[in-house]
Amino acid sequence: MTTTAERTPGPDDDLIMKVTDVEKYFPIMSKGVIRHHVGDVKAVDGISFNLRRNETLGLVGESGCGKSTTGRALLHLQPATAGSIVFDGHELTTLSQRAMRPLRRDIQIVFQDPYASLDPRMPVNSIVGEAMRIHGLWNKESTERIRVLLGLVGLNPEHGNRFPHEFSGGQRQRIGIARALALEPKVLVLDEPVSALDVSIQAGVINLLEDLKNRLGLAYIFIAHDLSVVRHISDRVAVMYLGKIVEIADTSELFERPAHPYTQSLLSAIPLPDPRRERARERILLTGDVPSPANPPSGCRFRTRCPKFANQLDDSQREQCVNEIPALDDRGMGHDVACHYAEVVDILA
Repeated sequence: MTTTAERTPGPDDDLIMKVTDVEKYFPIMSKGVIRHHVGDVKAVDGISFNLRRNETLGLVGESGCGKSTTGRALLHLQPATAGSIVFDGHELTTLSQRAMRPLRRDIQIVFQDPYASLDPRMPVNSIVGEAMRIHGLWNKESTERIRVLLGLVGLNPEHGNRFPHEFSGGQRQRIGIARALALEPKVLVLDEPVSALDVSIQAGVINLLEDLKNRLGLAYIFIAHDLSVVRHISDRVAVMYLGKIVEIADTSELFERPAHPYTQSLLSAIPLPDPRRERARERILLTGDVPSPANPPSGCRFRTRCPKFANQLDDSQREQCVNEIPALDDRGMGHDVACHYAEVVDILA
């Protein structure tokens, strides 16, 4: 096991993170006094993507598809079962916890629930400054830095002595963002940062994140299930289903030319602002439940809910879907998609 975080120079200095074939399995143990390993929950099952500096990569999909687990694996909070995560030239998956600690300054997370992620017993100044103390960075200028951070996220620095319960949900999320920025990170993993907020508050937080990204040169992994929010903030979007990425493309490309049936079904759920177009279009409704990640379908994992598999393919094509796992490749669509019979459909026309 690697004990020091030595940087390996890469050919592309614009690349801040490279994820290759990452898996995260959770063991299933039998009941009883003597417990045996009887299977695995394949929460993340071989995903690959790149993240560039000052880029926002949206990670979307239904609940339980592995988005948040991916985010925690990137931070080494839940170490990957297999695969490679190279951050700024450092291979994270082989690092010990001690070797990983200095790199945690460069990769921070903003959690989904602003109510649960802040210690109610600590004033805001202590919450924002806690990481600086943990990493031995506290000095005589730290108090002023906390005031600057609070102002940077749109809060009154004079309110730093207040406790979390004295703030609204949106303000608490801003406190969480200030805490994440305290160590001057290069990458923020944003785990559904606005899903617990009212719609009227979401826009303010999203605009804040965009401003901070441009001002500080940050890169984001933006985890969400609200495609409208993802479209607004992301440069590229990766769509996950049952532990795998099924489509990844530039945001405009994905929304205008979706090729995977699952992506098309997600986009069809977005309301159109034009009432006539909204009434005239057909929704793509998925039948059945999401299969268990402990026992996913063979071949294409989406086939059990795929409208194309059920209604458009012949027997030989269905056999391929059952027996062959579709690779995430460019199939002539201009971006990568994991479907044997991918076809571009303009859902939002």
